[in-house]
Amino acid sequence: SCRRSADRLSDDLIITDRSMQSPGKSLKEALVCAQSEGRLTVGVYESAKIMTDDPDSVSFCVLATDEEFECDIALQIHFTLIQSFCFDNDISIVRVSDMQRLAELVGGKTQQLEDAHCVLITSPADGSWEDPSLEKLHLFCEESRRLNDWVPEISLPER
Repeated sequence: SCRRSADRLSDDLIITDRSMQSPGKSLKEALVCAQSEGRLTVGVYESAKIMTDDPDSVSFCVLATDEEFECDIALQIHFTLIQSFCFDNDISIVRVSDMQRLAELVGGKTQQLEDAHCVLITSPADGSWEDPSLEKLHLFCEESRRLNDWVPEISLPER
């Protein structure tokens, strides 16, 4: 379950330095939680559609790169537009460099890897949820922005 007691949540939110305790672990937990609740959107085009149709529903954005990213100008343009949209709409955003690991987390090994370049976590329709991992990620992104790191990179933990 994504919910924890209030005591545990306040303990989890203590940040001692810029690196925050394992943002990669928090990202993994938030993705798994959102996946189990049907709040994940995977894919650049699918994400763009959600951002256009219902931007207020987007809570968090993950952009994933791989070796081919440097050669794919269209994907770089999409990333620039997605980043701009996130900045304009106050949506926390991070980058990961292990797209294969992200694809495994959000869609299993059979997931088409190119679909995992962008992953959105949306809020539930009724707004009645609490996800401590996602809250930690928002705090991490806020702290990173204070240090002029607008799209911080996070390493996903193995298994």
